[in-house]
Amino acid sequence: MTARVTINPAQLLKHLIACPSVTPAQAGALDLLDGALTSIGFTVTRLTFDGDGSYPVDNLFATRGIGGRRLLFAGHTDVVPPGDPDNWIADPFMPREADGRLYGRGAADMKSGIAAFVAAAASIPADAGTIMLAITNDEEADAINGTDKLMQWAEENHHRFDFALVGEPSSAATLGDSIKIGRRGSLSGIITVAGTQGHVAYPDKANNPMPSLARIVTALDVIIDEGTAHFPASNLEVTSIDVGNTVSNVIPAVGTIRFNIRYNDLWTPQTLADWVRSRVASVDLAGSSISFALAGIPSRSFLSPLSDDVEILSATIAKLTGRRPDLSTGGGTSDARFIAQYGPVVECGLVGSSMHKAEEHIALTDLTGLTYIYLAFMTRFFGVPA
Repeated sequence: MTARVTINPAQLLKHLIACPSVTPAQAGALDLLDGALTSIGFTVTRLTFDGDGSYPVDNLFATRGIGGRRLLFAGHTDVVPPGDPDNWIADPFMPREADGRLYGRGAADMKSGIAAFVAAAASIPADAGTIMLAITNDEEADAINGTDKLMQWAEENHHRFDFALVGEPSSAATLGDSIKIGRRGSLSGIITVAGTQGHVAYPDKANNPMPSLARIVTALDVIIDEGTAHFPASNLEVTSIDVGNTVSNVIPAVGTIRFNIRYNDLWTPQTLADWVRSRVASVDLAGSSISFALAGIPSRSFLSPLSDDVEILSATIAKLTGRRPDLSTGGGTSDARFIAQYGPVVECGLVGSSMHKAEEHIALTDLTGLTYIYLAFMTRFFGVPA
């Protein structure tokens, strides 16, 4: 009989952190996972997608088991740049332990989730059911040649799932206090107001776009909706008002407003864009011309059904932590939006308070705890005898 391979999640996480996988360079992170997953019986497929106006991205899809219930785990190995190295005590890609914490870029977001799941999967019998992993190296940037195309490929190759977990840092303050059952959508836009440039001493010979810009911002600063049963209210935030003017004696010719809306399930990108246009149309532009364009690709909101599997996950967390998790839809976007097109998905991971910051870190006890949560959930999901 072949001895079962065990995987230490902390050691695996340290090795992953040591890979400087700033999007889109996988920097050995996927190679490392390839070896770890192969050692516990997974069949690994490596896929590179490119095109559609974005850079090539390396992805990994792994599967083990035939038949039974089918569980998908998804995550990303890419990380945001570490920023100024002087803000870190040590090299951000040199994992460092101190006071029960593990420091390094990607520790919280989200190499820890991947390490915990791989370690948990190593303890599940290979004949319990079907386990799949979809790992990309393009979540933190364009997200064009990553999970979206990886899930399309999985569907075309009949890799379907009954339930999916994404290992994003979903906990708010303590491990397991929150899981995400959905996400708000995101829509960004640029409004351009064109006036007529001129000398400030002769305003009658110019048309200053600034008053129109101000009126448009005021028109957009309203309550969009009151929220829904599982989603908070939609909110629009103006992120920039710019005329590119560096002097005080010239009336600018053109001004732009940049904004982002995080929206709930009352809206689609089209209906929300129409709402923006209607708000702008209510403004007196004083002879200025205006244009509105979307910036980037909008992401839709999604809500996973509150199924038995969500209850199993909630009950598992409650048993191990002493409290049931909140069912949240807050925060930004994640690759779960792509997975939700193919089946129910929930995000369950560590506390994310340090993600994207200098000195990013996790509590090592939380990493152990998350590994136990994943293991206990899979045991119940697959019906593995205790």
